[in-house]
Amino acid sequence: MLKIAYSPVYIYPLPEGHRFPMIKYELLPEQLLREGTVSEDNFFCPEPLDDSEILSTHTAEYLNKLNNLTLSPKEIRNIGFPVRKELVTRGKIIASGTYQCALYALKYGVSMNIAGGTHHSFADRGEGFCLFNDVALATRLLIKNHNIHKILIVDLDVHQGNGTAKIFENTPEVFTFSMHGEKNYPTRKEKSNLDIGLPDKTEGDLYLGVLYENLHKLLHDFCPEIVFYNAGVDILETDKLGRLSVSKKDTLHRDEMVFRLMKTNKIPVVAVMGGGYSEKLSDILDAHANTYRSAQAVYF
Repeated sequence: MLKIAYSPVYIYPLPEGHRFPMIKYELLPEQLLREGTVSEDNFFCPEPLDDSEILSTHTAEYLNKLNNLTLSPKEIRNIGFPVRKELVTRGKIIASGTYQCALYALKYGVSMNIAGGTHHSFADRGEGFCLFNDVALATRLLIKNHNIHKILIVDLDVHQGNGTAKIFENTPEVFTFSMHGEKNYPTRKEKSNLDIGLPDKTEGDLYLGVLYENLHKLLHDFCPEIVFYNAGVDILETDKLGRLSVSKKDTLHRDEMVFRLMKTNKIPVVAVMGGGYSEKLSDILDAHANTYRSAQAVYF
């Protein structure tokens, strides 16, 4: 069964100017249910991670600032959202969801989070709409609690996973792979184990060819026990921030490729949502929904 983490958005009422990028988290489950891709039984709502678990990845100083709402104005600007208690709680729920998804993936082969991919969060700070690094937290907890020692992070959001790369720069159990827009945010890139920076206007054929070649080789050479897949849809040609020229059809082919490679190689995979900023909300929702449609088609 496909288990999907859902973190309620209503616990954090956003100012009007911040509604658009967040509303997809409310509408996507409705879309998937309406079209019959999933049922209510597929969803679960996780409890927040405990602070002791968050300290496996984030510093005590940063966590205390979040819990006590004592971030500086500059730190808040770097995050990009007004930081309130509810947002901190939701961040802990999202991270817990990704961790629980990893446990479900070990059981069923695949699991997914309608949220997550908060890869701009560093151990000691947040950036780019990211408070806690959910994939990094889940990875640390798998290593600590479940005797898993070869974890591959496949980050296909259009923005480099800079926080994730920095967190795991000296962690041999974790291989970080980021394929992103070379000239896109962040301006200062960190060093992943494998970075592939794509030029502006990269189209689907080139994108898919580069991805297949590198991912196939990584699975063979690194032999991961589990994979975290950041399935951002900001690679779309319609994306306001993406700068690439990948069609919705080729973005669907990307998802199918990742899931088929993982299933063929019997590697559990956790998919997190990542970014998506097309002008039309329908483009964002359809592209994200394709990730779930692909998982159901490949696995179930």
